[in-house]
Amino acid sequence: MKKLKLQNNSYKALLQNFKEWLDVLGYSKSACDNYPNHLQEFLYYLECHGHTDLTIVSVTIIKKYYHYLQQRPNTNTYGALSNATLNQHQQALRKFNEYLKQHHSKPLPIHLKAESKKEQGSQTVLTQSEIKTLFEATEFTESQEHIQLRDKAMLVVLYSCGLRVNEAVHLNIKDILFDKELIYVRKGKNYKERFIPINYYNLQILEAYLYDSRPLFYKPSQCESFFIGSQGKRLGTQSFSLRLKALLKATCNEELREKKPTPHSLRHSIATHLLEQGAPIESIQQFLGHSSLETTQIYVHLLQKNAS
Repeated sequence: MKKLKLQNNSYKALLQNFKEWLDVLGYSKSACDNYPNHLQEFLYYLECHGHTDLTIVSVTIIKKYYHYLQQRPNTNTYGALSNATLNQHQQALRKFNEYLKQHHSKPLPIHLKAESKKEQGSQTVLTQSEIKTLFEATEFTESQEHIQLRDKAMLVVLYSCGLRVNEAVHLNIKDILFDKELIYVRKGKNYKERFIPINYYNLQILEAYLYDSRPLFYKPSQCESFFIGSQGKRLGTQSFSLRLKALLKATCNEELREKKPTPHSLRHSIATHLLEQGAPIESIQQFLGHSSLETTQIYVHLLQKNAS
């Protein structure tokens, strides 16, 4: 809700200081964007209801605001806000409370129960045949071949290499180590770095995009990002999602479309496929960049559930 304009000068200052605090502490770009956006909506709600002083915000006011969130439509898709989005709004308020406490201010009386998450093992996983269908769709989604090659390179890093979409966004040209058949992930989750092996076939796809496709985008030499858009700038996470949706539409595969896969679904899919092929769980953990083996165990449960 970036278009909401605050009038209260103290709220404006709080919002700006909160943004700077997150940045100084080294939070991810998505956190530095989303938390302030969610806080801005909260402050705007307070303004609209005549609450111009945070110190008088009560439990009742917080609950009424949260009820408003539960009722308001999603501005990006149809329907209401998802449980995951509602939890993000809660997290933003709790993070703001941390900021208030560190600056010796009265924290907000947040007494909200987290929304239930998806049942374990409910992640969307595509079959290997469906993955093949997506790769084939890159041949006819666009009339321009340089975009086709970029689409195929995207699928390689998201599926074949199992990157999180944010990791794919932050890939630079120098991070593709062609001579060593490795991809260097500089900006993994919690700023953890790792190297991912990539086979010769997939490396050729990345090479074709880099040398045959990327130079056809606007001023490619002025940007170090591996994936760039029509304006010659680093491609964002939303662009990855939009290109995947375009591929899904091009497949004309209703069953595949109904799964509504996201870029992260491709990561779930490669993890499951590796497990199916007998890869050690520890190797998959390293491949995905999980800090805990327990996180990787999700795919064991997922595989067992699909087999039952």
